Amino acid sequence: MANTSPISKGVDWLMVWLYATLVAIGILCIFMVEYNPDTFTPGAFFAFNTNYSKQLLFAGVSAVVAIFILLSDSKLYTAFANLFYVFGIGLMLLTFVIGKDINGSRSWIPLGGGFNLQPAELCKIFTSLALGKYLSQLDLDFTKIKSQVIAAAIALTPALLSIMQNETGLALAYASFFIVMYREGLPGIILIIGFSIGALVVATLVMEPNTLAIILTIIAALFVYFLRYQVKRNKSILLFIVMIWGVAVGIQRFAVPYVFNNVFQCYQSQRIYSMVGKDYDCSQNRSAQISEAADKKVTKPDDYNVRQSKIAIGSGGLIGKGFLKGTQTRGKYVPEQHTDFIFTSLGEAFGFAGCLLFLGIYFLLLFRIIFIAERQRSTFSRVYAYCIASIIFFHIAVNVCMTIGLFPIIGIPLPLISYGGSSLLTFTVLIFILIRLDADRQMVLR
Repeated sequence: MANTSPISKGVDWLMVWLYATLVAIGILCIFMVEYNPDTFTPGAFFAFNTNYSKQLLFAGVSAVVAIFILLSDSKLYTAFANLFYVFGIGLMLLTFVIGKDINGSRSWIPLGGGFNLQPAELCKIFTSLALGKYLSQLDLDFTKIKSQVIAAAIALTPALLSIMQNETGLALAYASFFIVMYREGLPGIILIIGFSIGALVVATLVMEPNTLAIILTIIAALFVYFLRYQVKRNKSILLFIVMIWGVAVGIQRFAVPYVFNNVFQCYQSQRIYSMVGKDYDCSQNRSAQISEAADKKVTKPDDYNVRQSKIAIGSGGLIGKGFLKGTQTRGKYVPEQHTDFIFTSLGEAFGFAGCLLFLGIYFLLLFRIIFIAERQRSTFSRVYAYCIASIIFFHIAVNVCMTIGLFPIIGIPLPLISYGGSSLLTFTVLIFILIRLDADRQMVLR
């Protein structure tokens, strides 16, 4: 018999079960890297003095929050979307006053009892709601530059504050909102320009400066040659090509070196350079020059992180070493293995097959979110759903690529898996607000 109680009516239970499965896997992974057969007792799960017991506590709190969201009114999220966003920005600004410095990032607000709140994580929820609220306006024309700029400002304001807090990873996560804007009508040329600039930056790191400048010049000359008839009829085409060439060379010769030497800190530049197999000279970096460590020999600790991560994942082979039998992760060889590098515990214990199955669960979650997004009557609900899908996809792609050396180490958690109360609570709220909105999908929310 179908359950028709208010909390279950219209709820997408497949989403709930996928969420619960991932949270359970996360607690299991944290337990695997901290398990000590000499000191472990079943009561340790409820002592709350280990990371896996704390994560279990966070999961319990998140479950209570999830039930509260399912009992709430969907109209609440549209009515207070902008107010939530202002509150989130206020919390991020508050970190500059009372914030706690953890691992070089002043992005945490101490709550007492050893627990801390990271507003940059929570602000993903508020930004998703605010973006949904703005893009669902009846009189909005998203083809106009003004509306695109406002939407970009909503997404990028928390990102800029995150950069100021020295949280580059979380700042990059806000770039995922541009995928949502593209779904809602953002011109594809903007994404093409973004990817082109990214490719130019990578080429700048990999190639010798003069060689790259010559290649860019040759490409510009070829465009002029193949468009010579159009250029004869319209000189503005030639001017446009020259302008693009000038901007590209300027980025390559001046902008990229300036950012790496003056904006990024030494360790951040090292991480990006090491990703493309290059060494970065920290003597060029302004932050290194003014630090006490400037006179010391510069090391590359992140090379060690990635190397140990690859060893741990590779040692798992096809089917893994088995549950609680990992030597690399249990031996504490992998730094931050319960947070940023939690994926290594899965790779070592369950091998390639286990990782494939695990990523398959993520794929089902993302597919279900997109399916839910497309069946919404309300633009607000659809935009919000795509925000969730974009954020989760970005976190998964970056974190997994980071652990296998395909992306710089930027400190970004694996959704619902990595240790951390702020991260787990954020993704819980994100997902269950979507489930609540979907339960009322016959309503048109604005």
